[in-house]
Amino acid sequence: MNTNETRRTIKARRSTRIFASKDIPEEDIIRILESANQAPSAHNKQSWRFIVIRGPRKQALASLVSERAGQFKKPSSTLLRMAARSIFSAPVVIAVVNTGELVKHGTKSFDGVANLTELFRTMEIQSSAAAVQNMLLAATSLGLGSVWLGILCLIREEVLGLLEIQEGEFMAVVPIGYAQGKSVAPRKKSLESIVDFLS
Repeated sequence: MNTNETRRTIKARRSTRIFASKDIPEEDIIRILESANQAPSAHNKQSWRFIVIRGPRKQALASLVSERAGQFKKPSSTLLRMAARSIFSAPVVIAVVNTGELVKHGTKSFDGVANLTELFRTMEIQSSAAAVQNMLLAATSLGLGSVWLGILCLIREEVLGLLEIQEGEFMAVVPIGYAQGKSVAPRKKSLESIVDFLS
């Protein structure tokens, strides 16, 4: 694993939940966004949108998540409170939203196929997931920490409203910054337990 730079970055990636109070260079944010935009996408539609959130809007997002956490039972409330802390401490947060362009394209181009909307919605989610993974790996390669906060899907409509997104489907929020302390590598299942070889 240590002989290839890409594989080293993959192995080094951690979910960072608390960030140091240190700004990120603007060029690093651009590099991360460029990496996200290089992800593969179904039919090359690139039907994603990235919203960079800082300052008062970021604080408002953290407050929204924290307030809404109290309206859920555990473990959802716990995860939302953790997410609020991550958003609050990170200097930059990037939200990822699907535009729906792929869904529109697919339903027009593939007439007569059943469940088209769900098929192309799934493809759009897969495309954005690849973009988020690129974002996480790019952050790691630049010495930055990040975390994928999917739990905000519980309050997706409120998040979209706060971000002033009129159309689209909320996918993820990714706080990014310098990690405060070191994260322990999570234990991974052995390949023998998760891989089947067929011939």
